[in-house]
Amino acid sequence: MEQQNGFEEPKIALEKTEAGREGDALVTKLQHLPVEPGVYLFKDVRSRIIYVGKARSLRPRVRSYFQAARNLDPKTQALVQQIVDLDYIITDSEVEALILECNLIKMHRPKYNIMLRDDKHYPYLKVTLEEEFPRVIVVRSIKKDGGRYFGPYTDVGALRETLRLMEKIFPLRSCKKKGFSTSGRPCLNYHIQRCLAPCGGQVSQADYGELVKQVIWFLEGRFAPLAQKLTVQMEKAAQAWNFERAAQLRDQLEALQAVAEKQKIISAGLEDRDVIGVALGFQEAVGQVFFVRAGKLVGRQTFWLRNTQGAEVSQVLGEFLKQYYAGVETVPPVILLPEELPVTEKLLLEEWLAQKRAGRRVKVVVPQRGEKRRLVELAVKNARLHLEEQVRQEEAQQEQRTEALQRLQQQLEVPVLPCRIEGYDISNIQGTDAVGSMVVFQAGEPDRSQYRRFRIQTVSGPNDFASLQEVLRRRFMRGLQERVAVTRGELEEEQTRFAHFPDLLIVDGGKGQLQAARQVMKELGVADIPTFGLAEEFEYLYTEGRSDPLVLPNDSPELHLLQRLRDEAHRFALEYHRLRRGKTFFSSVLEAIPGIGPKRRKALLKHFGSVKRIRQASIDELAGVPGITAKAAQAVWDYFNQMDVEGETDAP
Repeated sequence: MEQQNGFEEPKIALEKTEAGREGDALVTKLQHLPVEPGVYLFKDVRSRIIYVGKARSLRPRVRSYFQAARNLDPKTQALVQQIVDLDYIITDSEVEALILECNLIKMHRPKYNIMLRDDKHYPYLKVTLEEEFPRVIVVRSIKKDGGRYFGPYTDVGALRETLRLMEKIFPLRSCKKKGFSTSGRPCLNYHIQRCLAPCGGQVSQADYGELVKQVIWFLEGRFAPLAQKLTVQMEKAAQAWNFERAAQLRDQLEALQAVAEKQKIISAGLEDRDVIGVALGFQEAVGQVFFVRAGKLVGRQTFWLRNTQGAEVSQVLGEFLKQYYAGVETVPPVILLPEELPVTEKLLLEEWLAQKRAGRRVKVVVPQRGEKRRLVELAVKNARLHLEEQVRQEEAQQEQRTEALQRLQQQLEVPVLPCRIEGYDISNIQGTDAVGSMVVFQAGEPDRSQYRRFRIQTVSGPNDFASLQEVLRRRFMRGLQERVAVTRGELEEEQTRFAHFPDLLIVDGGKGQLQAARQVMKELGVADIPTFGLAEEFEYLYTEGRSDPLVLPNDSPELHLLQRLRDEAHRFALEYHRLRRGKTFFSSVLEAIPGIGPKRRKALLKHFGSVKRIRQASIDELAGVPGITAKAAQAVWDYFNQMDVEGETDAP
């Protein structure tokens, strides 16, 4: 049987699988998969991408998932049960497939892929080399714009400390100014020696570029050559009797040496390398990266990975390396690992990383002894300690949440522990673009996948009571319908969105909102759900059958839980209302143009992205939009230019 990437093509098992899926489109795709390298995407019943993988040969790799279940680990079995469709993209090489896999995982964040947790939020430091006089700024993503990026920084405190230190050592500009002239007036930063004032012509572009080069050395951890260069500049300034400049360089040098002294000397060989450590938990793992530059340990970063249950260390290690180095620009010539990767995977990684280093070789090594092995073991130990600390914190937090729920059950006298709490709020301005929100807390924590929002359809004017009733009526009617469909076998449990009812329901407001909610719930036969109104002014809780409000202690965890729920419902409703209001405004501006109907309005906004850009477009640009005739383009142009003549304000 054919063997690719360590998988034998399971012809017999696949035939058995396909026999039970006659007429399924998935079967046809499995039978006609190509043998070229590429990326495959598994989809569930809702056409959501739930797994992304790469393969040197697509056919045997994809078909291996559909072998006998006993040959698959539990996680893969769960994945296969969810697959109802697949897609694939052919690439020219396995390296291209690896790069595409990393990009697709980051884009779709599939349910069953091992992923860096919240990696999209990690900040980077960017040196804006594309600007005439570069700055150092904090950004959240990497773009191919000519800038130089450092990071990601998982420790925001370390990032801020780095910025503070750089401001002290390197007087780069921090303003956003784009135009520079020799007659400009320097700002305060120049007078306190925190900027060289390129805006006032106080420094040449060449001298400023030298400072930028030093900043890059500093961020790379190359303190020795930087200190040497600063020393030479200081001595030249002193010899030229420029004692003020020499004193500035002396202060920079002392600050730099203070940083360098904190670095631990790792190797006398002055090598650059990254040291990787990984520790596995039950459902998560920790990746630790030590940065060794010029033989010194200059920093470390900790990363969390999710969906690692049942995975081997080598598998987690491989996924971590791909996703981590896909997001960084600086790759050292040597990467030290705690365990060996499969040979094909290792060679593929080395080839890909060499491409990121502009063709210079990268070695992925597992040291067996000596100081390199000790450093790897130190990285693994640090990763394990982070994991254990996180587990302890999560256990303590879970205990606190459970205690808060138990106290809430006692205080509110509800029959069951309120594991699922739903909160509702209405948002509008004088009755326009009214919307409602539903937020869900599971076991005391927000479950954002369960949040729902509603556009009010049957209520006109500022009537929060009627709007709340519409939201609850739609929510529970849909839930009752889904329950019936599940009972009849017409709907799978995982396809439902409203079938799970709350143990406790909270509406934002007092007696009026509570009464409106209870009326609808009685009509629909769900009045057995405990319901309370939380009035914001005094944080009073109102419930049916009780004249006086229930007052929880201001510092109690149970009140804080309900306040978080209420605030989340308010935030979620307000966000949706702003979105609706913005769309209404943009639409209303274009509605006033003769001959521009809904389809043309949609085409214009899709093409230009905003009313402002439509207004700035020429007649030829407007006529180039699909569906916009020359007459319609003239009407749009005339309308906005007439607005300019009359002094109308521009749309935001």
